[in-house]
Amino acid sequence: MNSPLATTPVFTQDRKKTISVLTLAFIAGALTVCGFAPFHVYVIPFFSLAILFQLWRHAPTTRLAFLTGWYFGFGFFLLGVSWIYVSLHTFGSMPAPLAGLATVLFCAFLALFPAVAGFLVAWRRPSPIILFTLTAPALWTVLEWMRSWVFTGFPWLSLGYSQVSESPLAGLAPVGGVFLVSLLLCLSAGLIALAWEKKSQAIYPLALLMGLLFISWNLKSIQWTQPTGTVTTVSLLQGNRLQDEKWRPENLITTLKLYRDMVLQSHSQLIVMPETALPVFLHQLPPGYIEQLAEHAQHQQGAVLVGTVEQTGAGVYFNSLVALGASSRPAYRKTHLVPFGEYIPLRPLWGWIVGLLAIPLQDMSRGASNAQPLFIAGQWVALNICYEDAFGDEIRRQLPLATVLINASNVAWFGHSIAPQQHLQISQMRALETGRFMLRATNTGLTAIINNQGQVVSAAPEFTTTRLTGSVPGFKGVTPFVRWGDQLPILISIFLWLSGFLLHRYAHRPTSPL
Repeated sequence: MNSPLATTPVFTQDRKKTISVLTLAFIAGALTVCGFAPFHVYVIPFFSLAILFQLWRHAPTTRLAFLTGWYFGFGFFLLGVSWIYVSLHTFGSMPAPLAGLATVLFCAFLALFPAVAGFLVAWRRPSPIILFTLTAPALWTVLEWMRSWVFTGFPWLSLGYSQVSESPLAGLAPVGGVFLVSLLLCLSAGLIALAWEKKSQAIYPLALLMGLLFISWNLKSIQWTQPTGTVTTVSLLQGNRLQDEKWRPENLITTLKLYRDMVLQSHSQLIVMPETALPVFLHQLPPGYIEQLAEHAQHQQGAVLVGTVEQTGAGVYFNSLVALGASSRPAYRKTHLVPFGEYIPLRPLWGWIVGLLAIPLQDMSRGASNAQPLFIAGQWVALNICYEDAFGDEIRRQLPLATVLINASNVAWFGHSIAPQQHLQISQMRALETGRFMLRATNTGLTAIINNQGQVVSAAPEFTTTRLTGSVPGFKGVTPFVRWGDQLPILISIFLWLSGFLLHRYAHRPTSPL
């Protein structure tokens, strides 16, 4: 007796063709990663997305469209966030098979977002013009945005990041942020797919594509923000304390001495340490340590931002940046915590993972979500810690008051993977969106100064103990993204999807016999 699956279109005589389609989707997804750092071939996503849209267009069933989207997403995330395995196994001490399984399952979950997009695209079977220019770009963008907040969010590898900062589409970032860039990237891919579909009339979609790129390129010349006139000298410290050594008690004194000496040898107004540079509670630092750093900051008429952990009560501690130099010691406390890295969600269900991971301080507390910029070293500084700068709509909460952005990170968790370069690219997008300099102080790299155009002015080599210095101007003003956040691209996407839905419905309305 034949299996019930044998009667479905996917598993009949077209089985080989189906396997070829899914294989092509997987390869196209994996190749899309080459558009991101450290490869920076930003044109690749235009064509890999065009391939995906063509596969959706010719999928005979919604099931195959779903699977095509899933295979594309699986290849995309499996290659793009493979560094999760490094975090779990190499530095988190999770057994290799379990770490590998966890990474694969996580990527399989993330692949559901493009899979759902594929299902919805094929559901109504719109015409090629509607599918390529309205439905597919809109659905991809909305689902990519949903990925940024579902289960605390994972916006890593949003397509728009691949266009920082050389691509013509980068000019859209100050207007609508990373998701507007994603939307126009998808629309551009759709126009390429349409040109392929309608070869005899390819001139029309290609002309529209050139027009979109030309407009976006010219947006890059607009100065959305203006210098405040205040320039601050900065030193960004990169201590290069490897993750598997950093928290060992026998290395504590060496680490404290390293950062103390780096601070005292810096003559900048603003000195920034990486995230948790001092692997000990703030109140447990040796007598006189804080006072010595604060005195140096006052002598420089500035501040030292200390990456440390604050404990305010039994079992209550925060991942913090503490500003030394002012009598009040103002601090920024991290708000958007990393699941399983800084807190255990649904602890009764997932608490058993604690025993598998050698991660210190797994139950941190959240800082206030309405944190305001700190006035230090002559600038209003918007602080964020590590993973937080992946959430542009949260970064803009401290604007337009902030004149400079600072991110303190510890990406030693990712070893020699591609994650640090990807994280730098995310910071470049935040600088573009807000029209302000972004300073990155990291433990092992990439420590960098990024200007208000999203360009890396200077960067320290990875895995070196060094101090990156420079002069940073403050900027004021409001970009459209700072004003509206993610609302603009999402509203445009919804409008495009509704337009496609109504046009499709109008085209297939029943005709009157009269």
